[in-house]
Amino acid sequence: MQPSIDKPTGTTIGQRMFVLVLTVFVLVVALLLSMNHVGENRHKAELINLRLQDYNDRMYEVLELTGKNNEAAIAKYVNTHRINGMRVTLIRPSGRIVFDNEVKDYAHIPNHKNRREVATALRQGSGFDINRNSQTLGHKYFYSATYYPSDSLVIRSALPYDNNMLDGLDDNMLYLWLSLCALIVITLVLYRFIHRLSRNVTKLRLFASRADRNESLDSEDLVQFSNDELGEISEYIIKLYKRLQRSKEEQANMRKELTQNIAHELKTPAATIQGYLETIIANPDMDAKIKQQFIERSYAQSQRLGSLLVDISTLNKMDNIGSRPQQPVDFDIATIVRDIVDETALERQEKNLLFHNQLPQQLPFRGDQSLVYSIFRNLTDNAIAYAGEGKCITLHVEVTPDEYAFTFKDDGVGIPPQHLSRIFERFYRVDKGRSRKLGGTGLGLAIVKNAVMIHGGTITVENLEEGGVAFKFTLSRG
Repeated sequence: MQPSIDKPTGTTIGQRMFVLVLTVFVLVVALLLSMNHVGENRHKAELINLRLQDYNDRMYEVLELTGKNNEAAIAKYVNTHRINGMRVTLIRPSGRIVFDNEVKDYAHIPNHKNRREVATALRQGSGFDINRNSQTLGHKYFYSATYYPSDSLVIRSALPYDNNMLDGLDDNMLYLWLSLCALIVITLVLYRFIHRLSRNVTKLRLFASRADRNESLDSEDLVQFSNDELGEISEYIIKLYKRLQRSKEEQANMRKELTQNIAHELKTPAATIQGYLETIIANPDMDAKIKQQFIERSYAQSQRLGSLLVDISTLNKMDNIGSRPQQPVDFDIATIVRDIVDETALERQEKNLLFHNQLPQQLPFRGDQSLVYSIFRNLTDNAIAYAGEGKCITLHVEVTPDEYAFTFKDDGVGIPPQHLSRIFERFYRVDKGRSRKLGGTGLGLAIVKNAVMIHGGTITVENLEEGGVAFKFTLSRG
């Protein structure tokens, strides 16, 4: 059993996309905040280190003035320039402590040569260490040491790593709040966008479900889409599908109508022939003259039946060809027209019809020769049948690099205006009784129009003010 897609089960594509994009965004923001946190801490640590380094340099300057071994002068300077909780230690390159403002029992203070900040200062001139526990005092400090090789002395200053220090190393709260606000705004915008996207996808899903089940697509829930690119594309898809459905329905109706027309047109001559033959068979002693008349009428109807089958075959061929000739060949249109003039000479003579062929001696063309022949032959036969006696047929062409523009006209009775728009329809007749009497099939002008279109042209028809009718059509030379 085919599952229904009217109502999606589980999470929708919009929800999954929202969660995915939001997750990626949150991860990116978290990464940026983490990088900013590390960078801010490094920067602030460097600022604190510079501050302590400056303190060390100023203290060294005082020591040069007061004496480097004057512990009382050193203690006085530390007390007068003391920063809350600061510890100051003077260390020899061997790691021995020579002064400490917090611990006076220097003999019991461990050697400091391998302390990170001291070792770095001995190698590079200065060094610092963050958040290390003092083995002497048992507290955590931020240490900064400076080595003065000329006096073989390392001055180390330290600040407690407590709440005050942590506040100095914390991220800027304004940046965090701005990041949080940006996250909220982007989340709302993303939700709005994904919601609209999901709504369009849901409607397309509903459309696909109903189209698959051949249900009506004219409900209100498939009318209005969001005003964005996906909404426009969705509307185009539904409109295109509806046009295709209407086109299929129209084609089905046309095929049905065509089948009915063909059956009707074939039935009439077949029934006539059958009637005459049944009469002849049922009356073996029929007068020879009447019998001959019935046979001739049966023959005429068989010719009409043959013409109808030929025209139907021609239309079927054109339907299969499509929009371009399948196997085009080079030929001369002027020669075809001259042959048609000769072929119809007897019929025109009976009605005293003239044919003014104004084409040049040569009119080279590449296309389907039989279809081009059918254009001029059907127009000629149509004029002979309906123009009237003592009239004139005129054929003219204007040659351009891209096409031939033909005008085929006669000065006969013309076509009633109400019929002009329909004369190219299959089996359409202006005067049905007269058409059948003259042997017409009702397909000649439909063949003309299709043959012109296959050769990239157009055709129109109009009544002339002076009387008669003019067919104007083009054939593409491309």
